[in-house]
Amino acid sequence: MQNSDAIIVFAILIYFVVVLTIGFVYAKRSNSSTSEYFLGGRKVGPWFTALSAEASDMSGYLLMGLPGLAYFTGASDVGWTAIGLALGTYLNWKFVAERLRRYSVVANDSITIPGFFSNRYHDEKKTIGTIAAVIILVFFSVYCGSCFVTCGRLFHTLFGLDYASMMVLGALIVFLYTMVGGYLSVVATDFVQGCLMFFALAVVVIGSITMAGGLDNTVAFLSDIPGYLSMTTMAVPMVDETGTQMVENGMPLFDEPATYGIITIISTMSWGLGYFGMPQVLVRFMGIRSQEEIKTSRHIAVVWVVISMFCAVMIGLIGRYIIPSELLTSSSAETIFIVLSKMMLPAFLCGVVVSGILAASMSSASSYLLITGSSVAENIYRALFKKDATDDQVLIVSRITLALVLIFGIVVAWDSNSVIFTVVSYAWAGLGASFGPLMLFSLYWRRTNKAGAIAGMLTGAGMVLIWHNLIKPIGGIFGIYELGPAFLCGCIAIVVVSLLTKEPDQSIYDEFDHYMDNDIEGERNLELVLEGDVTA
Repeated sequence: MQNSDAIIVFAILIYFVVVLTIGFVYAKRSNSSTSEYFLGGRKVGPWFTALSAEASDMSGYLLMGLPGLAYFTGASDVGWTAIGLALGTYLNWKFVAERLRRYSVVANDSITIPGFFSNRYHDEKKTIGTIAAVIILVFFSVYCGSCFVTCGRLFHTLFGLDYASMMVLGALIVFLYTMVGGYLSVVATDFVQGCLMFFALAVVVIGSITMAGGLDNTVAFLSDIPGYLSMTTMAVPMVDETGTQMVENGMPLFDEPATYGIITIISTMSWGLGYFGMPQVLVRFMGIRSQEEIKTSRHIAVVWVVISMFCAVMIGLIGRYIIPSELLTSSSAETIFIVLSKMMLPAFLCGVVVSGILAASMSSASSYLLITGSSVAENIYRALFKKDATDDQVLIVSRITLALVLIFGIVVAWDSNSVIFTVVSYAWAGLGASFGPLMLFSLYWRRTNKAGAIAGMLTGAGMVLIWHNLIKPIGGIFGIYELGPAFLCGCIAIVVVSLLTKEPDQSIYDEFDHYMDNDIEGERNLELVLEGDVTA
């Protein structure tokens, strides 16, 4: 290993020590009860809530998936995706955050998303919560795999180390600090990781512009690629039978650009709908210290997302100018951030910056593991099999679930050629369509009932599978992102089934009618656990 590589490794090791230390710092407090372990006792401040929500959401696709997509096909696909995600972030914080924070307290002090759905509809048999927990288990297991891919690919690209070994190492570190520290550990590490991701993106985009000699040269070069900088057409790389882009005289070859019409734009922007059903974001709304702090969190989150995604897209576009013919497959294109970092930065700073990639994947994976563990332990084990289970027993089941999801995620990530953006898009659609419509109707339509809730979840999840595997391959107007049609079908199912079945009980109506009116903040104990006195 060269001296520069050793310095990079040293910087990454410092990062690992920091996140593991945070996990152990919060271990004692987090293990005091299931409420503390799964939701931090609802005492997290606005800065930690905002950056934790966005860092856990923006997995490896922020620093690898988005730049890779921009590098390979140009501005349109990645640009409309980013716009949809930015709008979705704002709307979710604006219309869901405060209501969910309040309603989750009224609904029997719910500490998980499946638990909230069950309590919202007074589901004594816990059918809704069980279905929701199973959906989370399925799609988050896949999601974890995408994060582990990022870890393995990072070390393989930087040092030529074995992909599988490094992927497993990263997965085990995430598992360790999540298992030990619980929600407070995850939120605190997410805050650090969110800051690191922002710093990494800013450094690399500024360095890329400098290396390219300014934006004028870059724009002039990219303008010669058909459809590359357009928002209404998409560049189409000429690839061989292995999916590798062809090169002639040192320059990558492109076919005629594909039209990017209004239907495709709407389809791509539908990524933003997914936010309404993302458990890793929604649980942050439930855990914030006070509803009055949500507005502050919203401003922080939106600014972070907009700037971060802009930088990510720019890195991919500028990277095509700097190294036009080196990353010739869609999977290798996702290493553009790593390649540029190693080209332009001193070794230690490079190590700090590429730790941002680990931060992106690890912050997300830890949230997925924790939410999956809490959902299975609370909403399947305690709700169905052992109603009198103690908190210690629930925590044991949660950790066993973490281990099982870890193993499944490693299996998903074993193929080093997995395209992160593709894996993420599938899981994102599944979760968004399953929970997004139900969350909105739960918060805004009093007539929604248990049958409608179940129908909405199953229809949303089912349509993602059907559309992705059976309808989307037809192409044409059917070749759109599956989240949009699945989300719409979920909404229709909730309305139709709710109207055709029995009205909710009066007690459910009473809770719905007053959950925003009464003083039910649930601020039973406002210790400043985060952004304040951690000894409280």
